[in-house]
Amino acid sequence: MKKLLLSLVLAGSVFGFGNSGMQNSWFSTMLNQYPVEALSNAEKNALLHMAEEEKLARDVYTTLYNKWGLRVFGNIKKAEQHHMNMVDMLLKRYGMKINNLPVGEFHDSKVQELYNKLVNMGSKSRVDALKVGALIEDLDIYDLEKYMKEVDNKDILFIFKNLTKGSRNHMRAFIGWLKTYKATYSPQYISYNEFNNIINSPFERGIVK
Repeated sequence: MKKLLLSLVLAGSVFGFGNSGMQNSWFSTMLNQYPVEALSNAEKNALLHMAEEEKLARDVYTTLYNKWGLRVFGNIKKAEQHHMNMVDMLLKRYGMKINNLPVGEFHDSKVQELYNKLVNMGSKSRVDALKVGALIEDLDIYDLEKYMKEVDNKDILFIFKNLTKGSRNHMRAFIGWLKTYKATYSPQYISYNEFNNIINSPFERGIVK
């Protein structure tokens, strides 16, 4: 357990919870290299949904960190704030705006229902909380991969690719913690083959272009 905790601390940049201000600056600079193109309805829906889903992740992890004090939630909730910032850059770039809501409150009623359900599940035990973390990353990867098939604006694809990379790293972290409790997680959204490929491959570093 101590070895795992040390590796997580040393690998802060893997999860995206290092210098978030610097990361935001990098992504803002990278985005400026892409043109602002017309948005399709599919792209608008993808941006709005991922804004809610990244907030869902941050809010659930914030709540479960307060409940259990597990460092993995404290670290990854910071990374999810960075993910929210990345989506917000796109929203602002396209003149779209979502009003900020407090932790645990959402515009989408289905996301609100899912938040309530996940917090209830994760409040049962530390293992259940870690499984909720894996489930959220499972859903994120599934949705992002689905949206990337519907999106062709290069700036959106750039951000979504990097969000997906982050979610794969978060999945690896949660599965690693589950192993310390001798517990497992079975994917509910992505395929078993994709899941196994993710958890059996190393943490990914750097920006995906």
